Amino acid sequence: MNRQRRNPGAYAALAALTLACSACSTLMPPWEGGTISAPAPTSNGVPAGYYRVNPGDTLSRIAGAYGQRPQDLASWNQLPPNAQVLPGQVLRVAPPPNYATSNANPAPQPPAYTNAAPAAAGVSAPAPVGVTLAWPVRGPILQRFAPGKSNGIVIGGTQGEPVKAAAAGRVVYAGTGIEAYGPLVIIKHDDQTVTAYGHNSKLLVKEDDAVSQGQPIAEMGVDNNGIPGVVFEVRSDGKPVDPLQLLPR
Repeated sequence: MNRQRRNPGAYAALAALTLACSACSTLMPPWEGGTISAPAPTSNGVPAGYYRVNPGDTLSRIAGAYGQRPQDLASWNQLPPNAQVLPGQVLRVAPPPNYATSNANPAPQPPAYTNAAPAAAGVSAPAPVGVTLAWPVRGPILQRFAPGKSNGIVIGGTQGEPVKAAAAGRVVYAGTGIEAYGPLVIIKHDDQTVTAYGHNSKLLVKEDDAVSQGQPIAEMGVDNNGIPGVVFEVRSDGKPVDPLQLLPR
């Protein structure tokens, strides 16, 4: 994953997402599982897969924004589990190159696209505060949100059609560092809410871009089975939220 310059807020998956985050498991989310490419220096000197701490950041909130567990982030950076982080500090936010193979409990991969059952009755998360979401694309729901199985939804469509920002915000990730999500965009909307858009064929924005609601941010791609669709995930305070509860009917 690439460097983020802003306070990531909470998430993840995606966003996964997440999107995925992609992913970023599904976000977020797209942000759990997948192989991170070897870090490469960016124009601002922070390698891909790392993040420079901003004022007000905490280890827990940074972890939530990237779909990681705080204890994993602490381990990757050789920090105590409840360590305080300081502005300017550079943290690894993606698993080390050998993490997936050496970890006794590797991160789960996103599930296959199926018409998974909706979340059980009474199991829901609160809507993000102060954020009104719009559909990133209009199409059939190929996969539904299912706690513990799917951290977002997959919306079908036509390969190459525009994928739009669900709300105004700032791009905190745009890249291909999370293999399970393919080309992935993660947008931070406020200190609480993040959305992720995965499985794109082309990205139209870059990190730190400010985007408006409805602005095209990517072009739809296809999954491993050649089915067009976008993985769409929402995280509120780092927790996956069912996007269908937040999108207009």
